[in-house]
Amino acid sequence: MSELLDLVVAERRQESADVVSLILRRPDGAPLPAWEPGAHVDLVLADGLERQYSLCGGDTSSWRIAVLREREGRGGSAYVHGELIPGIRVRARGPRNHFPLEAAPSYRFVAGGIGITPILPMLNAVAGEWSLYYGGRSRQAMAFTEELETGHRADRIRLCEGPLDLPAYLAGLRPGELVYACGPEPLLAAVEAIVPPEALRTERFTATTADTTGDRPFEVELARSGRTLTVPADASILATLRKAGVEVLYSCTEGTCGTCETEVLAGAVDHRDSVLTEQERASDDTLMVCVSRAKEGRLTLDL
Repeated sequence: MSELLDLVVAERRQESADVVSLILRRPDGAPLPAWEPGAHVDLVLADGLERQYSLCGGDTSSWRIAVLREREGRGGSAYVHGELIPGIRVRARGPRNHFPLEAAPSYRFVAGGIGITPILPMLNAVAGEWSLYYGGRSRQAMAFTEELETGHRADRIRLCEGPLDLPAYLAGLRPGELVYACGPEPLLAAVEAIVPPEALRTERFTATTADTTGDRPFEVELARSGRTLTVPADASILATLRKAGVEVLYSCTEGTCGTCETEVLAGAVDHRDSVLTEQERASDDTLMVCVSRAKEGRLTLDL
């Protein structure tokens, strides 16, 4: 398991009506692990809560995250908004990156709401031509607007209150151009309907829905120990591993964070995560044990 870091909230700022940003540092000010745009960290909160947040800024000794207060959430955002004030200690794990910025001659970025967080540091790192289309319910609900308008070329950024005109913005993609999108599921589904998979990179904060009506038991062989476990039709690989006493790192249990990614040594995978690209899924090199299953009767995992 990756190392848990002891951090302290150094600064807190209200970025919009429902979004706060936090600057996290080590108590002694020592350097933090390096990261690249698209990375996220896990915050270990009270009562077993563990949540993933994109890194949206920082330097060698600080990480910045931004958290939306979700009225219908599971407790993580309420804890951050209510408890994490300057001086409070918090533990974190990471960073990990399943949304890396790839080299391309040009980029189009699409962000909806809190989906601006992983894209924000990308704008400082891109070497080619780029533009950003960022939308929210209202200007008051959109975080980092002042930072965007003062820190970047205004002619490359379009801020929009209400629905985005995606067909117009995404028309005429050039060879090699990449589209990076992050935001609510309806926005990502709309982008996916326009942009070919080879040109699109997405990050989801909520899980996609899988059809489980045809699920059947299958076997998982653990290559390191030689054990073979049967995964029931109504249970996940992760639940089966835990029941058998097999240690595996996990967090969201919904296929959105990538924490439980495990190497596949043999077998065909029914991928149900929201992390891997279509190319990564086709290779069957890894799977998320919290949601994915075997297409056929058996998988061999590097466990």
